[in-house]
Amino acid sequence: MKKILIIEDEAKIANVVKAYLEREGFEASIAETGEKALRLIKDGYNLIILDLMLPDIDGESICAAIREISDLPIIMLTAKSSEDDRVKGLGMGADDYIVKPFSARELVARVKAHLRKTKKTEDRILSFNNGLLKIDTQSMEVIKGASRFALTPTEFKILITLAERPQNVFSRSQLVNIVQGFDFEGYDRVIDAHIKNIRHKIEDDMQKPIFIKTVYGVGYRFIGTPDLS
Repeated sequence: MKKILIIEDEAKIANVVKAYLEREGFEASIAETGEKALRLIKDGYNLIILDLMLPDIDGESICAAIREISDLPIIMLTAKSSEDDRVKGLGMGADDYIVKPFSARELVARVKAHLRKTKKTEDRILSFNNGLLKIDTQSMEVIKGASRFALTPTEFKILITLAERPQNVFSRSQLVNIVQGFDFEGYDRVIDAHIKNIRHKIEDDMQKPIFIKTVYGVGYRFIGTPDLS
């Protein structure tokens, strides 16, 4: 049974979300404060639903703290609806962003979609540019030299989609649909934020990328050269 942690101080919202998740077979717990959430996270959850406006610690700080110890999916749940807020949240490592008021059924659908993304693909290591970059599909990590960098499920899905089809151009809308697994009211900058996070992990020079190239006005393509196995 998959375990979901709901970090939400509004009891009515938290209980509705919990009820919907449990109806779908999930085990759901509620943390009303950031302090409680940081204690519970050590119990081992499969996904986190995180409200950004909490009484003690802001959600952005909690997201950053979680990302220091875990790459599990994080869905932000908030009344902050601007595109800048959405991009800021995703830039901190969140995988999704849902604005209040929201449909509990849609939230559950997104939970299921993100949990499907965490299922392991065929275990293998993809190597590019004479071993300069390696993608470990089992651990969902990238290996650059002697360093390993964990990818969030969303980052991994984007990178593997691009890397498995070198030189193919993917529009931002294509990547949104591939990554989310269903129609998603996203923005171009949502994908841009994830690409920026990935580039921080795989590129030496963000201004002169050698793996993910921006195709202006369209989207992105992977320009690394696959190594022969």
